Amino acid sequence: MGLAELASVLWREREMLQLLLFKLDEERLVLAGGHLRWLYYAAHEVDVVLDRLRQTEVLRAVESDAVALALGLPPGARLVVLTETADEPWDGMLRDHRNAFLSVTAEITELAGVIRGLLTAGHRAASLTTQQAQRSDHIDPPAIIAGPALRQAAYQAALAGITQPVQNSLIDYLGCQ
Repeated sequence: MGLAELASVLWREREMLQLLLFKLDEERLVLAGGHLRWLYYAAHEVDVVLDRLRQTEVLRAVESDAVALALGLPPGARLVVLTETADEPWDGMLRDHRNAFLSVTAEITELAGVIRGLLTAGHRAASLTTQQAQRSDHIDPPAIIAGPALRQAAYQAALAGITQPVQNSLIDYLGCQ
């Protein structure tokens, strides 16, 4: 375990974050296009990437702690501290990773906010449609009510998955708190 292994894990984590950004953009396009039949799949793909990110995060923590100890730092040292302590060329590589992480996490956070807005608006619209259908004297079949209710459930499920796409532990590791 050393700086080369840490750099490798950081690359993998960056790739996962880029994939998350892509999957979030797909979800945004599904929502913006009104293609609700695909919302479950788009939200599920985001969840799969988030799970893979959590696994990579554990590997990063292990490698980072090993590097911290090798540099005479306590376990749990932030990336900015590792960058300041590491010799060349590692200091530059770690700095590049940190800058890339900061950039992609900012993009993810912004896009997640847009998606939350779309999901919240869609959820509200589906709720209103369900309420109107339930109050209508002219609508008898339960199937008419089921459509908006299913859309409402899809919006709720997707909204639950997008609550925090960038983990606090990554934000802390980057030294942003």
